[in-house]
Amino acid sequence: MLKWIERIVQEVSGSTFKLILSMGGFLLLWGIFAPVGTIVWWLNQNAETFGLPKASLTEDSQLKPIPNLPQSASASKIDCYIVFLPGIGNFSPDEIAPGEKYFIDRLAETHPNCVAVRDVFPYSVANRDLGSERLLQPLWKVAKENDELLGSVLIPLRNLWRFAISSDYRYSSVYSMGIADTIVNRMNAAHPIGRSKKPINLILISTSGGAQVALGATTYLAQWLNARLTVVSIGGAFDGRSGFDSAAHVYHFQGEQDLVPTLSYALFPSRWNWSVSSPINQAHSQGRFTVCNSGAHEHSGDKGYFGFDIAENHLPYIEQTLQQVEQLPIWSIEQPLISQCPR
Repeated sequence: MLKWIERIVQEVSGSTFKLILSMGGFLLLWGIFAPVGTIVWWLNQNAETFGLPKASLTEDSQLKPIPNLPQSASASKIDCYIVFLPGIGNFSPDEIAPGEKYFIDRLAETHPNCVAVRDVFPYSVANRDLGSERLLQPLWKVAKENDELLGSVLIPLRNLWRFAISSDYRYSSVYSMGIADTIVNRMNAAHPIGRSKKPINLILISTSGGAQVALGATTYLAQWLNARLTVVSIGGAFDGRSGFDSAAHVYHFQGEQDLVPTLSYALFPSRWNWSVSSPINQAHSQGRFTVCNSGAHEHSGDKGYFGFDIAENHLPYIEQTLQQVEQLPIWSIEQPLISQCPR
């Protein structure tokens, strides 16, 4: 017993423990200052920045105000937008994993009436990559160049703090408004959004922590756009409060080998079944929230939702994900959204 205690004391006083303690302190300090960027961004905004009207629309207009729109948007057959929000391992709005790009490209090819929006970075309220952070720019450069050593740890940790901001009631409204503004901006850049009495079909597809950010943004997208909003979570983590009152339907896919969504269920009391009045449970009872078993997917990697390994059914894991999302009743605004999982 004395030897065991002696060993613990030696470990505590050793350099390894000091390094771990220093890293823990750094991460804690990092988390404390994580909201500063969001607050600074908010202080620099105003109504004109978001394109919000100074006066309400005329009485004969039935259209909702849409921020950042040109005066005359071109008419076309495009009536659908697919917006993808990636997981916490991403570095910038211009880079998504090969499997994720393949997934979005295939959906866009299958549905020519839809425009794919791939350049929304859900972990920056200003939609900037990590390299734009001047103070930590050298750190992110090293992390990106040494993905296996640093990038796979530091980048997810940094983005995890933004996920926390998005689910924190003190900052979530500001953060979600910024992301919603980015989404509308990138939608309009991909194809001008027109004003029409017929709602557009807006599909937010997200994975990992991007699901929380997507759900948070729906509150403002529902106010700004004349659209039917559907959120598709693929292995997503979310708090169960944000967005469920604004989305027409939320579909959540979870793999049998993926514990991340289960962890978010344990962390957020609003997700618990006995929180009957929480937005997620209300949506579930109203048939607007559907949970589907996607198969033997892991959270990420070659056996993840966007992985190219071959599963037991002789299909690549990513093809399984594609087939299931394709079968959802979300691709035509005329098609009713039902609480039923793909077969």
